[in-house]
Amino acid sequence: MRLRTDSAAATKRVAASLAPLLRAGDVVLLSGDLGAGKTVFVQGLAAALGVDEPVTSPTFTLAAVYRHGRLPLHHLDAYRLERLSEVLDLDLPGLLDDDAVVCIEWGEVLVPELPRDFLAIRLRLADVGEPADVRTIETEFVGPSWTDRARLVTNALAAAAGGNAAGAGTTADPAG
Repeated sequence: MRLRTDSAAATKRVAASLAPLLRAGDVVLLSGDLGAGKTVFVQGLAAALGVDEPVTSPTFTLAAVYRHGRLPLHHLDAYRLERLSEVLDLDLPGLLDDDAVVCIEWGEVLVPELPRDFLAIRLRLADVGEPADVRTIETEFVGPSWTDRARLVTNALAAAAGGNAAGAGTTADPAG
């Protein structure tokens, strides 16, 4: 699925629509260039889960844990990790808590260590000639848990995106 948002608020709205569908143990992998909106996405998701603390990118701390919401949220940032051996030092298995939702920014390096089920979300910056706040959000459902929920997630994200080119702040292309 491919969505387009035209503001940080619209990106947060799309992320928030995912929250009711999340289960304990879910992993959401976020990728994209610097400034593409990965942390903004997590902020929207966290708010919808009931996290009332400020959510910032844990680039230098590598992990932040938020326990006060519908589900605990572990927010990881693998930006500074260059090799799989550094991932092992991070104690990833300890952070992949079966009772929490885990969001991982820059998680591509972690894929070999991830559970077999995860939702991959790629955020892309605006194309040349588009307003700077435009983002493209693409989803990939990996593993049976996520493929079973693909239709529900797709419908929720599309609804948050307005479902079509006339949507307020977003457009959706479910075929993407």
